[in-house]
Amino acid sequence: LRWSLWGRPGMKALVTAGVFVTTLWNMRSFLNPSKGPGEDAKHREPLMILVWEWPSKQVPNISRDVCHELYSITGCQLTTERQLLHQAHVVVFPHSRLQPGRDKLPKERLPGQNWVWVSLESPSNTRALAAWNQTFNWVMTYRQDSDIFIPYGKLVPNQSATVNIPAKTNLVSWVISNYHRTQKRAEVYKNLSRYLHVNIYGKANNKPLCKDCLLPTISKSKFYLAFENSIHRDYITEKLWRNSLLAGTVPVVLGPPRANYEQFVPADSFIHVNDFDSLEELATFLKTMNSSRYRQFFDWQKRFSVKLYTDWRERICAICTAYPLLPHGHLYPDLQSWFNS
Repeated sequence: LRWSLWGRPGMKALVTAGVFVTTLWNMRSFLNPSKGPGEDAKHREPLMILVWEWPSKQVPNISRDVCHELYSITGCQLTTERQLLHQAHVVVFPHSRLQPGRDKLPKERLPGQNWVWVSLESPSNTRALAAWNQTFNWVMTYRQDSDIFIPYGKLVPNQSATVNIPAKTNLVSWVISNYHRTQKRAEVYKNLSRYLHVNIYGKANNKPLCKDCLLPTISKSKFYLAFENSIHRDYITEKLWRNSLLAGTVPVVLGPPRANYEQFVPADSFIHVNDFDSLEELATFLKTMNSSRYRQFFDWQKRFSVKLYTDWRERICAICTAYPLLPHGHLYPDLQSWFNS
C-alpha cells in the first residue's frame, strides 16, 4: 500500500515540496538573522532632551521619567546635566536665559543633534535676536507656525452641558503688574475709565493678589480686561485663559484681531475692543447688558473646559511627541525676521 501511494504522480511532488519548506524554515536564522543586542538597545533608547538652563527660576526634579509619569509620553528623557551634551538628541535654549554671543553655548553641535530656541514672550519684549542667526534648528513659541507650538492655554472638549457663572458683585476688573503709559493697553484703559469704573488689582496699583486670591477675586466681576502688553499674532496669554475664562468672567480683549482669537476660542465667548467704534460705545454695551445676553457668553462651557499650560516639564516633554514630524538639518537663517513677521 505504501508503495502504491508513493507511486502516484502527485505524491512525490508533495513530499519534495514539504522537505523544501522544512529546510527553509530551519535555515530562517541564517537567512534572516535577528538584531543584535546593540541594535535592540539603540532602538529602545529614549530620546534625550537636554535643557541647557531651566526656563523658570525653580528647577523641578526631573531625575525620574517625568514625561511618562505625568503626561503619558513614553521614551522621553529630560535632563539639565550639561555633561550629557554628547548623548543628547535635542538641546533646549530658553531665550530668557540666553546672553548675546556664544560664550555660554556649546562650542559645537553634534551631527544629528537639534537645538531649540524657546520663548513665551512677544517680539516687543524679546531682545538681541540678531545674535542667533544660523544657530537654531527649531523654534518653540506661542506662535501656531512654530515647530513646537506651546500656547498659554486651550479649550478641551468637555460634554458636561453645564454652565457655571460665579456670583457677581462688580462690573469690570483688571490685574496689572507692569503699567507703562506708552503701552496701548494703558491708553485704552485711561479712555475707557472715563465712562465706567474699573476695579484694579496688582502691583501697579499697590493691590497685589496672592496666588490663591487671584481667581476668587476676579470671579466677582462680570467682565475682565484681558489686555495684552503688546499686540502680535497669536500672542494670547494667561490674561484670557486663566484670568478670564477659568475665573468665570467675560474677557474684554485687546490684542491681535478678532479673527485670530477665534482660532483659539468661540466667537461668542469674548468681547473685542475693536468691535466698537469708540470706547464710550464699549462702556455702554458693558453697563447695559441684560442677564440673558450675559449668560450667552458662557455657552462655551457646555462643550469645553479650560486647560492651562503652566508647567515647563509638560511643554518640554511635548518635544518628544513632535520629534518624528520635525524637519531635520534645518537652520533658521534670521530668527529675528521670522519672529517679527
